[in-house]
Amino acid sequence: MSCYEIEALKLGLMNVLGSEDRSAREHAKADLEGHLEGPIKALAEAESLLAIERHLDAALVDLEEEIAAMDPDDPEYDYTRGRLLAVRDAERAVHRLTAQGQSIVDGIGDAHDLLHETFPED
Repeated sequence: MSCYEIEALKLGLMNVLGSEDRSAREHAKADLEGHLEGPIKALAEAESLLAIERHLDAALVDLEEEIAAMDPDDPEYDYTRGRLLAVRDAERAVHRLTAQGQSIVDGIGDAHDLLHETFPED
């Protein structure tokens, strides 16, 4: 059992953050072997937070469809529903990260404007 969406998200975030943790990257790639297609592949290869949000949403849709097609008596059913909860939680965390990043960008812009108000150019 593997959480493909979570491993792909980890790789995408490592791309965005510029992480060079080779061991973590190789571990995630090994867990995803044979599953790098569609939104999972796009998520693992994402290079921006906006791309991560978009591909994570698509992966969630696929996961929801997978659950809807499952028999509730399937031994994998509860685990798969747990995956859905974990991925939704990760989606909220990515949204917070994106909002915080945008807040930093806005704050830098405000500081720049204040600097020019305080020390106007001639």
